[in-house]
Amino acid sequence: MINSILGRKVGMTQVFKDDGTVVPVTVVEAGPVVITQLRFPEKEGYAAVQVGFGDVNPKRVTKPISGHFAKANVSPKRYLREFRVDDLSGLEVGQEIKADIFRPGDKVSVTGVSKGKGFAGAVKRWHFHGGPKTHGSMIHRKPQSGGATDAARTFKGVRRPGRMGGQTVTTAGLEIVRVDAEKNLLLIKGAVPGANGGLVVVKKMA
Repeated sequence: MINSILGRKVGMTQVFKDDGTVVPVTVVEAGPVVITQLRFPEKEGYAAVQVGFGDVNPKRVTKPISGHFAKANVSPKRYLREFRVDDLSGLEVGQEIKADIFRPGDKVSVTGVSKGKGFAGAVKRWHFHGGPKTHGSMIHRKPQSGGATDAARTFKGVRRPGRMGGQTVTTAGLEIVRVDAEKNLLLIKGAVPGANGGLVVVKKMA
């Protein structure tokens, strides 16, 4: 069966355990997602499930994509993603996958696009401690020496000022604290990458 689902990050809150301890959790609206296509090893060379998430105005969908949804007899969706699976038995086009595929205590990994922070200096981007703070130093937050200077270029991977954030990030080992099957909500212990309202992929870990 499928062990991943698409969702939308709602925000953070906290819940109380039976013993009274407070657990910080991230609320994720997980699904429902609809299967739009199946990939078979005999035809495509691998087994996978294509799912759609989030309703969208049909007028904003191109004709080829609209035809793809019409072939599956599914209303147009905003996001399409593909998940590899080991077995396609029990799965069919048009089937809905909901948050109830997860259970409290499951370990999951969550993938999302981190918050974009624009152009950042070396202190903020790479946590450099900076220069002397005394009067007259004039190099409080400058990157200072950058390595070799005879190459007349900047080497790849050098920790310098630049664009920060806005990258695909996966946080593994998170724990599901609570599952609300009626509202399709997952309460995941800890922080999830991305801004509120962003698309995330929740995957059950082995």
